[in-house]
Amino acid sequence: MGSGTSTRHHSAFQNAERTFKAAALIQRWYRRYVARLEMRRRCTWSIFQSIEYAGQQDQVKLHDFFSYLMDHFIPSSHNEREFLTRMFTEDRFTQDSEMEKCSDYESIEVPDSYTGPRLSFPLLPDHATALIEAFRLKQQLHARYVLNLLYETKKHLVQLPNINRVSTCYSEEITVCGDLHGQLDDLIFIFYKNGLPSPERSYVFNGDFVDRGKDSVEILMILFAFMLVYPKEFHLNRGNHEDHMVNLRYGFTKEVMNKYKIHGKEILRTLQDVFCWLPLATLIDEKVLILHGGVSDITDLELLDKIERNKIVSTMRCKTRQKSEKQMEEKGKANRNSSAQEPIPWFLPQSRSLPSSPLRLSSYKAHKTNRSSSIPCGGCLDGRELSRQVRSSVELELERCRQQAGLLVTGQKEEPSRSASEADSEAGELQKPTQEEWRQVVDILWSDPMAQEGCKANTIRGGGCYFGPDVTQQLLQKYNLQFLIRSHECKPEGYEFCHNRKVLTIFSASNYYEVGSNRGAYVKLGPALTPHIVQYQANKVTNTLTMRQRISRVEESALRALREKLFAHSSDLLSEFKKHDADKVGLITLSDWAAAVESVLHLGLPWRMLRSQLVNSSADNMLEYKSWLKNLAKEQLSHENIQSSLLETLYRNRSNLETIFRIIDSDHSGFISLDEFRQTWKLLSSHMNIDITDDCICDLARSIDFNKDGHIDINEFLEAFRLVEKSCLEGDTSECPQATNAKDSGCNSPGAC
Repeated sequence: MGSGTSTRHHSAFQNAERTFKAAALIQRWYRRYVARLEMRRRCTWSIFQSIEYAGQQDQVKLHDFFSYLMDHFIPSSHNEREFLTRMFTEDRFTQDSEMEKCSDYESIEVPDSYTGPRLSFPLLPDHATALIEAFRLKQQLHARYVLNLLYETKKHLVQLPNINRVSTCYSEEITVCGDLHGQLDDLIFIFYKNGLPSPERSYVFNGDFVDRGKDSVEILMILFAFMLVYPKEFHLNRGNHEDHMVNLRYGFTKEVMNKYKIHGKEILRTLQDVFCWLPLATLIDEKVLILHGGVSDITDLELLDKIERNKIVSTMRCKTRQKSEKQMEEKGKANRNSSAQEPIPWFLPQSRSLPSSPLRLSSYKAHKTNRSSSIPCGGCLDGRELSRQVRSSVELELERCRQQAGLLVTGQKEEPSRSASEADSEAGELQKPTQEEWRQVVDILWSDPMAQEGCKANTIRGGGCYFGPDVTQQLLQKYNLQFLIRSHECKPEGYEFCHNRKVLTIFSASNYYEVGSNRGAYVKLGPALTPHIVQYQANKVTNTLTMRQRISRVEESALRALREKLFAHSSDLLSEFKKHDADKVGLITLSDWAAAVESVLHLGLPWRMLRSQLVNSSADNMLEYKSWLKNLAKEQLSHENIQSSLLETLYRNRSNLETIFRIIDSDHSGFISLDEFRQTWKLLSSHMNIDITDDCICDLARSIDFNKDGHIDINEFLEAFRLVEKSCLEGDTSECPQATNAKDSGCNSPGAC
């Protein structure tokens, strides 16, 4: 009997051992399976981000090119200079007067047949919720209400400080949302899941409301409406995409003109003014700083709080004043030294969200006076301005003496009134930003965190910087902050902590690259300022997919985009492959293939890992590169009935060409007029030292105007570029300009004289 019991125990032990081994085997297999999926996901993510950042570099380079032309072009008349300045920089000084005319939104009639939402001011909560429901049902807000809403929004934004102050004392919690990028479903889902804005539920939206998505206009209307309804509980920060030059490339300009063909021009001009009045940052309980991009080793919150933010119309180019850089630098140092000696806290003035004591009111006066004197002006002060500043300085010193003596100031004295001519002169002459001011704004809108210490230029994006943990810690200590919240970068989980949890990235546009590519997220902060992250997927389809299906779907989309990128550089790749083919046998190693592709595309991708999905290698680990390029072309030609070399050129340059078209189309009419075309050609011909007459330019314009309607639309513009490239391919290619410069071929273009 004892022997039988022992046998049963031994058998049970063996069964348990086999079970444990099987479980360990299954666990090991599953871990490897998940690890492979995670590797694929990360690789896919790298592809999407690299292509996105490469597009941003192209945008910066393109704008730098036109800026260079503008800086070195000598106009033949004052009118020509004004026209070109308006064309390439959308100068605000000429637009302000025009905008006053178009702000007469009451003259725009709303037809009886209009069934969309209607607005009346002051707005009520029902108006804002009605907008959400209308946009959910794909209704469009009439242009009259759009302009009216934008006009009221600007009136409100002008009153706000550069850095908004929000307190958790007046609401249960504050919700911070990141980039939306025109994805209305995400905004609606946030409000559905977290609740609509209310006095008890505050929101901060951290920039990048527009571009890429198809519903940017609707998102702006909803956000602006809620900001007007709840001015103390609803706050907006500016992002790098709240910029008319960026909008030219990434779709928002095109969206506005498509939705509002008659009044789109007025809406875009008004939006440009609204964008530059958006606050730059938000501060919660003086402890949590919210800004769109990040910081740098020169970020100065005191300076950011003093600058006139509406001077920064675009972060793509700094239009500095006529003073020399040395003068501005010396004056900036003097101002920093003087401000360092003044016992005025950097975070003044406070917004209406926080109570202000009489002492704070006095400090606010000091801040306002310091703001006007800290910014260098374009020329010498006249007698009236000098006397006004002297009076302000004397009053400031008297108030400071009263404070030090323990006397509270019971009220704020008003500044001596100025004459109407002084006020009009000051309002009409908006000073251009200094290089230092512009750099400060660029850094907080474009920068990204990095794991390494230090601060370096953000060459991948083409703007801002990379800042390390030491830079973050230095800023937090200097201003007594707990942590930073920023957006600007898409994250797979919708959020990411870095720098020892002192920097939190929040991204609220789910499925940003592709359905299933990423989650969206927002963060809620209570009085304890402990971040509570909420993740979501706005698209219901993703909830029905398994992890493997979701990754496979996103991976397929990423590889398709990468193949298009490779095809767009086929000629350059062929030249690079030939360098590695010393024996001219048409074969290169896969290692050489990876090195050649990176040297051409500069995407920083793990090409050795990707080669199994991009290259069908032979047994001897060699690649017949000409056949590989032909197969790459077949994939694209199956969708387009265009010659391979022409299609390659269009793939490579379409985004740049569309951006150039919209830059030349300065009035956003959707067409290039003869005058716009002539002035642009004068600019380009002066850069290339080409002597071209007005008659020749007119003949060239008529040859591009295929339907002979007197204007050049986007299709005619692209078609002309394609025909120029085709003529080069049919002729002697050695004498033709490169694809990217085909437009610059002067009178050798089709139809030229």
